[in-house]
Amino acid sequence: MKRITPVGLSLTAAVVALSYGSMAHAAPRTQSPQSDTPPAPQDAGQEATPADIVVTAQKRSQTLIDVPQSVSVVSGAMLEQQNATNFADYLKDVPNLQLVQGTPGQGRLVLRGVNTGGVASTVAVYVDETPFGSSTALANAAELAGDFDTLDIARIEVLKGPQGTLYGASSLGGLLKFVTDEPNTKRVEGKALGGVEFTDGGDASYRGGAMINIPLTDTLAFRASGSYRKQGGYIDSIGIAGSRIDPNFNDFRTYGGRASLMWKPDSRLSIRLTALLQNLDVDGAPSFVEADPATLKPLYGNLTLSEYVPSFSNVKYRLYNGTISYDLGVATLTSSTSYGQQLQSLRIDYTGNLSAALAGPYSDLLASFGLPRIPQNNALFDQLTQSRKWTQELRLASNGGGFLEWLVGGYYTHEKALISQRLKLVQPGTLTPITYPLELVRYNLHSQYEEFAAFGNATFHLAPWFDIDLGGRYSHNRQRADQVTDSVLLGNSNIGDLRSSDDVFTYSVAPKIKFGNRASLYARIAKGYRPGGPNVVPAGAPAGTPTTYAPDTVTSYELGFKGETAGGTFGLDASVYHIDWHNIQLAAVVNGFGVNANGPGAKVDGAEIAATMRPTAGLVTSVNFALNDAKLSGDTDPLVVGAVKGDRLPFTPRYSVSVNADYQWALGGDATASVGGSIRSLSGQSGNYDPVYRALYGHFARIPAYEVIDLRASLSLGRYTINAYVQNLANVAGITATEALTANGLFRNANGAMGTGVIRPRTAGMSVTVGF
Repeated sequence: MKRITPVGLSLTAAVVALSYGSMAHAAPRTQSPQSDTPPAPQDAGQEATPADIVVTAQKRSQTLIDVPQSVSVVSGAMLEQQNATNFADYLKDVPNLQLVQGTPGQGRLVLRGVNTGGVASTVAVYVDETPFGSSTALANAAELAGDFDTLDIARIEVLKGPQGTLYGASSLGGLLKFVTDEPNTKRVEGKALGGVEFTDGGDASYRGGAMINIPLTDTLAFRASGSYRKQGGYIDSIGIAGSRIDPNFNDFRTYGGRASLMWKPDSRLSIRLTALLQNLDVDGAPSFVEADPATLKPLYGNLTLSEYVPSFSNVKYRLYNGTISYDLGVATLTSSTSYGQQLQSLRIDYTGNLSAALAGPYSDLLASFGLPRIPQNNALFDQLTQSRKWTQELRLASNGGGFLEWLVGGYYTHEKALISQRLKLVQPGTLTPITYPLELVRYNLHSQYEEFAAFGNATFHLAPWFDIDLGGRYSHNRQRADQVTDSVLLGNSNIGDLRSSDDVFTYSVAPKIKFGNRASLYARIAKGYRPGGPNVVPAGAPAGTPTTYAPDTVTSYELGFKGETAGGTFGLDASVYHIDWHNIQLAAVVNGFGVNANGPGAKVDGAEIAATMRPTAGLVTSVNFALNDAKLSGDTDPLVVGAVKGDRLPFTPRYSVSVNADYQWALGGDATASVGGSIRSLSGQSGNYDPVYRALYGHFARIPAYEVIDLRASLSLGRYTINAYVQNLANVAGITATEALTANGLFRNANGAMGTGVIRPRTAGMSVTVGF
């Protein structure tokens, strides 16, 4: 572990500066565990301070400044003010949060650089009490993080560092939690919005949404919201190498809604039922563009991708939850039962990669066995990914106050997943199937994951100025996989009843020194894990072919400070950390079999600073800074991964900086106006590990540094609010993802181009919101 004393000294100095004259002890500001409702939203430019913001990071309601770990909060008011509807829109508000994405609905979240590009997630996603997405590497969970619409969201909490104690598997880097607005029994509420956007070089976009809250009785309330968004495309297929001419083909639609029923028959009991449904229908998937492999600049000067067969990615989110809380007096009992579905239907254009080879060398090989030749064709790859997940959590938490606050609980999940793949041939320029006597590729992988866990957390208030937080979790999981392959190119096999199991203990220790009620200094040591699993290999596989892969774990060491001046004119949240990552899970090919394998470790050293300034009435400015030194600590297989000791972890910038500022002023009566803007700057990064690229260029893809500037303005006239904004003002083509240069031993794209995901070009928009 690197020494952190110098930074610790500077943090101590900051403690003295921020808390001078405010050293009187205040009782712990922990609210009752069943309460998940934050304070009333503040007007733009008058956001709540850390001592006021309530979060549920530790599964009980606490003020942000009391939580002994790094937590970023993006309020619903801020999301609305910034016109933020998805992951990409609010990255600037969270230090050290990255999104690796080439297609909407197919995104990988990365926190504090914990990323090697594998297929199992390192960041957990929750919606209220519901964990979303698969816990296993057998369901492509890393690439399908739940990107939920932000309409009627109370806040988004981002917990950084491993969260294995309270949130379990696959939270190595941290957790992103959507906290939705609860039904309100006090009053009728409603809101409707509509908006339009225009993207440079692309088609127009439209958005609409509505929310209604209805008290049905004094104890029963219903809340529902719905939204629709159509984003116009901005990537063209221009006929290169015989591809289609199809402008702006990567448009997408996202639509859905959420409904919630809350019953509070008395002050002790609450029952909440919630259903969430959302669809993301994307044309042109994956939405990469063709780039020069050496420079990563667009190959033909504009954003283009050679499209032979229309592609798509349709993703469906389905979440259902029932949460019951009962106050027993000294403690509150909470039960959360959830069922979630994540369904993706995907078509990828493989023409540029496979068609020539199928009609040439592969066809010659088939003919040598007396099979018919494959005619000239366009090739497409259909994939169906399904994940279904039941979870049950039961916990008992003390109601706060006194020497000891505690929480104990149990957790169970049962998941089923399917990945089904087929390679199909169609006549060039059409979707008319080419009849062939045998399947070229057909593959079905069924898997099951089951986990049992027991966890506990305790906070000891040892002195008015000193607390220590302890947590532990024991988890046992077992998995099963079955695979059927029936095709010419992959052969025929039925591999069944493959099994694995893990037993893991994770923990956290976090002492905290309090300086009055507006500053604290904490340290935290925490462990997180990601489950292992079975590999799909036949019984007769050569010796040395791994039949299972082990869990990988991280241990994080963090020192942090949170504080604000009296009146909240200046606030600071700063931390330094060191992360040891062991047994990293990597995709590999061993003895000709594609498997998950455990590789070397990695080390991450970093620092984060989030500062908020309110120098005058109506003006709020925030600065977020993150520094990361994330590198492998050992060599990987040179032919499979190609990374060696000292290589940077992919899509982890050495530094990132964002500055946000908003100013609001009164116009008279109930009218107000505001203007604001933000800039986010990322240093150069390494692209995904790709041994072929490294063999050709001597290094992995180097992502250039870039900056994104957004501007916004609003006019509020009582019930009505008008927003105008420009996103990506400078129209930069920042890179958010890289494809492997080859697949199946062949270049993926026409003319040897490399696929890169890019941020959306400059977009100007306007929206109108009416509320009551």
